[in-house]
Amino acid sequence: MLLKTVTPQQIQVALAAADEVINRQVRSHRAAELAVERGRYEADRAERTFSQVEPDNRLVARTLETRWEAKLAALAEAEAALATARAVKPAVPDHDALQALAADHPRLWDAPTTSHRDRKRLLRTLIADVALLLEQDSDAVRIGVRWHTGASDELIVERRGPGRTPPQALAIVREYGATHSNVQISKMLNDAGLRTGKNLRFTPRHVAAVRGIYQIFTPRTVAVQDGEISVKQAAQLLGIPADAIYNWLRLGQVPANTRAGRWCIPWDAQTQEIYRKKVASSFRLKPTPPAASDR
Repeated sequence: MLLKTVTPQQIQVALAAADEVINRQVRSHRAAELAVERGRYEADRAERTFSQVEPDNRLVARTLETRWEAKLAALAEAEAALATARAVKPAVPDHDALQALAADHPRLWDAPTTSHRDRKRLLRTLIADVALLLEQDSDAVRIGVRWHTGASDELIVERRGPGRTPPQALAIVREYGATHSNVQISKMLNDAGLRTGKNLRFTPRHVAAVRGIYQIFTPRTVAVQDGEISVKQAAQLLGIPADAIYNWLRLGQVPANTRAGRWCIPWDAQTQEIYRKKVASSFRLKPTPPAASDR
C-alpha cells in the first residue's frame, strides 16, 4: 500500500497542493498589508484633522480626538494581524525532496540495510494522520490512513491476541451493569467459569476497566461494594431527603467512603447508629417510615 501511494503522480498532486498553500499565504499577507496601509492612512488623516481644530472649540476637539484614538486602535489591530500572518508558516514539502523520494523510496524500503525502526520512521514522515473506528459488536477494526501526498486508504483488520474481553463476559457486564456493583459482577463472571482476555480471574478492577472501555456505567444508586449502600438507599432507610445526607457528607459530619465518583456508606451497626442519632438531633427533619420494599 505504501509503495503504491508514493508514486510520481501522487507526488505531483502533493506539489500542486503545496503551491496552492503558498499562494494562499501570499494572498493573505497582501490583504493584511493593505489593511495596515489603509489603517495608517486613516489614522494620519484623523491626526491632521485633530491638529487643525481651534483649541477653544473643546467639544469638537474632544470628538476628533476620540475618532483619532479609534483609528489608532484599528491600526494596531491591523498590524497585529499582519504580524500573526507573517509568523504562520505552513509546513510545505520541498519540491526536490519529494521528487527524489518518488524515485528512491522503493529501493530504500526494500534495502537490506533498512531496519524495521527506519521503516517506521519513514512511515511517520509520509503519513498525515490515522483514524481508528472500533465497532463494539465486530471482530474487525477499520483503519483510515491519509498520506501527505493527498491520497487516502482504508484497511480492515481483525482484532486478535490476548487482552480482549470474551464476548460472554462482556454480555454479562452489559446485562447487569446498571443494577449490580463491580464486586457482584466479578463474582458472577468467576462463578460462570469465565476468564479475562489474559486468562485471569475477574476482579472488581477488571470489571471497572471493561465498563470504561465499553461505556457501561454504574448508576449512583448502586453500592460499589458489598456491605455498603448509596446515599439514596440510606435516605430511604432513614425516611429523610437525600439532600440532608449529602449536606452532612460535605461537612464531614457522618462517615462514608468515596469510590467511583460516588458516596458509599458502610452500613454496619455502628454507622447506622451515627446516622440515626444525626436524624434524631435535627429539629428540621421529619422522618417517614420506609416502605416495606426498602426494609
